[in-house]
Amino acid sequence: MNKVTVIYKHPLDAVAFEKYYSETHIPLAAKIPNVDHVEFTKFVPGPDGSDAAFYRMAELYFASDNIMMESLGSTEGQAAAGDIPNFATGGFHFLIGKV
Repeated sequence: MNKVTVIYKHPLDAVAFEKYYSETHIPLAAKIPNVDHVEFTKFVPGPDGSDAAFYRMAELYFASDNIMMESLGSTEGQAAAGDIPNFATGGFHFLIGKV
């Protein structure tokens, strides 16, 4: 199993981020073919009340290397990846790993 993780840094405008993320980006990313399952995390302050190091994380799971690469290279995968700079004003990290 392979996992694509997108970790978002804190945006300049959290309200605008959330609106765009929920109304535009998630529906766009939902079109990526062959995704086994997805997990979304919104980080909260730690036990000491300090802000989390990151703002959000999205994890997309794929059954194999080939399926993941085909899915990310698809028109839908490229559209979703290309959309990230439209709302991730604080920056982001894109990671691929084995589960």
